Amino acid sequence: MAKVSVFRPGALALAVLICAGAAQAATLRWAGANDILTLDPHAQNHQTTHAFLQQVYEPLVRYGKDFQLEPALATKWTEVSPTQWRFELRKGVKFHDGAPFTADDVVFSLTRIMTPPSNMMSATQSIKEVKKVDDFTVDLILKGPNPILLRELTEARIMNKAWAEKNNAVKTQDYAGKEESYSSRNTNGTGSFIAVSWQPDVKLTLKKNAAWWDKPTGNVDEIVFTPIKSAATRTAALISNQVDFMVDPPPQDQERIKKTAELKLLEGTENRTIYLGLDVFRDELPGAGTPGKNPMKDVRVRKAMYMAIDTEGLHKRTMRGMSITAGTMVAPMVHGWSKELEERAAKYDVEGAKKLLAEAGYPSGFNLKLECPNDRYVNDEAICQAVTAMWTRIGIKTSLQATPMAQFVTRVMNSDPNAYLFGWGVATFDALYSLDALIHSKGAAGGGVYNGGRIADKELDAKIDALKTETDTAKRDALMNDALKMAKDNFYTIPVHHQIFPWAMRKGIETVYRADARPIPAWTTVK
Repeated sequence: MAKVSVFRPGALALAVLICAGAAQAATLRWAGANDILTLDPHAQNHQTTHAFLQQVYEPLVRYGKDFQLEPALATKWTEVSPTQWRFELRKGVKFHDGAPFTADDVVFSLTRIMTPPSNMMSATQSIKEVKKVDDFTVDLILKGPNPILLRELTEARIMNKAWAEKNNAVKTQDYAGKEESYSSRNTNGTGSFIAVSWQPDVKLTLKKNAAWWDKPTGNVDEIVFTPIKSAATRTAALISNQVDFMVDPPPQDQERIKKTAELKLLEGTENRTIYLGLDVFRDELPGAGTPGKNPMKDVRVRKAMYMAIDTEGLHKRTMRGMSITAGTMVAPMVHGWSKELEERAAKYDVEGAKKLLAEAGYPSGFNLKLECPNDRYVNDEAICQAVTAMWTRIGIKTSLQATPMAQFVTRVMNSDPNAYLFGWGVATFDALYSLDALIHSKGAAGGGVYNGGRIADKELDAKIDALKTETDTAKRDALMNDALKMAKDNFYTIPVHHQIFPWAMRKGIETVYRADARPIPAWTTVK
């Protein structure tokens, strides 16, 4: 029997009450540590990029203020069978250039996402084919049942087919290959804001879409985003009224912000886990001084590196308490997390780590280069500096290379680093999203897209693949727990902490906190 899902408005639990008064239109001056990477909605699975492009491009299904699923470009969906879903599309929607939105745009966009070099294949990983039924109906034919299809589709943003064809943008920008394309510098979506201009690392400007099909609850009619890499400079810009809002206030400045009369913090925990990735693939580790060997292929070495990390010290000193020490690769609000998984896989033990290295045949350690972004996560470079000292202390003589995210992320995607620091937020709030992107071996279907260490464990892959089609909740939860535990017990990655991420803003701003670190200007009021 077909299952039909239709959105019914209900009471929303808001983090902040939105002012309903008819406030005057306003500009939201937003600052952040790192810039967007591209304007192509399918080229980079990068949080800052998503935060802005989700204002410009919309999916069929979106999250509401309480993270419940609700209609966006689709008004209704029907599960015709476990492998066929029918979506009825919203009529009367216009793209920013005035073109009408139809089923052709959905078929084109989802197929574009499914096709390399798209970096968003996780949003369509279960889709076999997209079929047009009529101008306002599409069918998704799946490879198998998918219990989280709708959550994955929240990341599948719709482009205008005719615009893409006209501007030679049918194929997704190859970001890892350092390609520039029309779609990486221009946009044409249906969203609440229109991209006006972008000067990389300088300024991004968006203006309100007066023809948007939905109604904003705030009064923002322009967004001016300025990337400011320096933490001190970013805070100074907020205090001196050069900017209104930032989602990444430095931990060391948060007390100062709280004590500034014109400012406030909106507290919250992000669904992002900060971790260390390790090259477990190469037979010989470049520059390690271990000819013909890669020490990190040995689980004893990986365990020693884990034991050398003082996560509690990082929490107290580097993060000033603004983190939750992590034992697993997903944050507490993500489905699949458990208290048992959150416990450390091995205690912090410097002498024990040295003994393990010696047992593995490296009593004198080896050389290692740790790569790190210096403008993406809270205190990212400072964390890496501390880790460099911790690993050097057990004999792994570690040097640090810190670069802007725009350069760093390409190296991770291409599996260039020997070791690296990375952060991962979970758009679906389901652990499959992390397991598939970070732990699954690299594959044509989009698995392992950010598996920079090239983990390749067939048994673990099988569990992750089974998660994609298992619809029995108890069986799926057991599979998920097993997969997270296998990744943990093999020390394929080193979880460091889950990021606490309050937003800082002027007191006249009222908005809704988002655990995905993506503010919604259409829900924001600037007084």
